[in-house]
Amino acid sequence: MLNIQDIDKSFGSLQVIKNLSFEIKEGEFVAIIGPSGSGKSTLFQLIGGISALDKGAILLNSEDIQLKRGIIGYMPQQPCLLPWRTILENVTIVEELQHKPNILQARAWLEKVGLASFEDAYPNALSGGMQQRVSFIRAIVSDKPILCLDEPFSALDEFTRLEMQAWLLSIWEKHRKSILFVTHNIEEALFLADRIIVLTKRPATIKKEIIVPFDRPRSEDIRHTESFHALKQQLFNYLKEEKDDAYVD
Repeated sequence: MLNIQDIDKSFGSLQVIKNLSFEIKEGEFVAIIGPSGSGKSTLFQLIGGISALDKGAILLNSEDIQLKRGIIGYMPQQPCLLPWRTILENVTIVEELQHKPNILQARAWLEKVGLASFEDAYPNALSGGMQQRVSFIRAIVSDKPILCLDEPFSALDEFTRLEMQAWLLSIWEKHRKSILFVTHNIEEALFLADRIIVLTKRPATIKKEIIVPFDRPRSEDIRHTESFHALKQQLFNYLKEEKDDAYVD
């Protein structure tokens, strides 16, 4: 599926990513966590074709996708909905730009996520969680082979965030899209992902990879188990080591 091969990226004299390699399999949900400024958003820019590599390769189904835009589905931290377009028009905008909007598919997805009655409404009529659902549906109806989600719930209050995590998991478990998910929230990564990649401080490379051992489908109950808390503490310690090291240079 997605193969990141020994990539480097610098901006002038600042090296952000160094010798980074990992793979995402078909239908896998992979979370990336790391210290602030460790290059997580830069990685998405490289995968999305916005920025060029200094070294290495990014392959999607064995095809080199460096500097190729429109290949992946992308969901940013903020919903980024156009206020002058209806919810239905916001959902179909990516396909519209590619001259192939699928209105029936968009309506079907809005129905699945409980937003069918809002298709003619404008974004300001929706709550933050509802807007994030629209943003996710916009990414998924573009029918790309992999979705890159960049801290999509970071701006939400805690209750809405937990609700959106459960919602995303229920949608993913039904459709099994390949997802690369960036988050600062360790508990979120553990609850959602099959595998967690821990990045070092800048320049980012892989510190640890952890296979999440919890069975699917998952329920909220796992958050209260001893094994969940033990893994959460282990991941916290990995991140703390990177943060502490940053002050020793």
